[in-house]
Amino acid sequence: MRRFPVAIHGKVVAITGASSGIGEATARHLAAEGAAVVLGARRIDRLYRLVAEIETAGGRAAATRVDVIEPDDLRALVDLAVERFGRLDVLVGNAGISRIGPVADLDVAGWSAMVDVNVKGILHGIAAAMPIFRGQGSGHLVTVVSTAGLKIVPTQAVYAGTKNAVRTLLEGLRQESTDGVLRTTSISPGYVRTEFIDHAVDDPAVREQVRQNMAELGIDPVAVARAIAFAIDQPEDVEIGDLTIRPTRQG
Repeated sequence: MRRFPVAIHGKVVAITGASSGIGEATARHLAAEGAAVVLGARRIDRLYRLVAEIETAGGRAAATRVDVIEPDDLRALVDLAVERFGRLDVLVGNAGISRIGPVADLDVAGWSAMVDVNVKGILHGIAAAMPIFRGQGSGHLVTVVSTAGLKIVPTQAVYAGTKNAVRTLLEGLRQESTDGVLRTTSISPGYVRTEFIDHAVDDPAVREQVRQNMAELGIDPVAVARAIAFAIDQPEDVEIGDLTIRPTRQG
């Protein structure tokens, strides 16, 4: 008989950006470990297929369309978790976008989009989940940030700024929440083999080169899913504040 991780089995976990990449891998991994997963993303057709696959494998899952720039969508995700599974234990804030290019390009629209999704999207999730967590007396915010915020490089200044803003936000929230109700975790992945880069670069030649580099260097998103599971699979009095996970060959 399979033995599930004690702290994951039976938990209800909502995940944004769950239609591909890290979000999809996390949904599959946590469902296989006995959690009920509630999935949100804009590509609802992919979510429905993922739900069907998880349920066919014996897991529990539900999905709703979520655009994290819309506060009502995050509330709907949280409400779905409570309606279907009775509670919400963890919110994995994974949705994010990147626009790569020097600041001198003055991509104001791209900057605004990154702030809206990467920063405001996380705030909208916090606003939706916190009342539930407080009412239950427990809850966990696991947020995917990036190693781009740890090693600042040209062409990623604004993207790194949004990720560091979220890291700062979570640390402030942690210090405000030492009553044992809320746990916060920042996960900082390095290069991961996902579709993330597809919309980050306009120049086709540059995009193809970056995609090839990612394919050669990037790690499987399942590795990040396992890191997220590790943070969740801790006793209630243990908080994993920050985890960095990157390829061994990443500089």
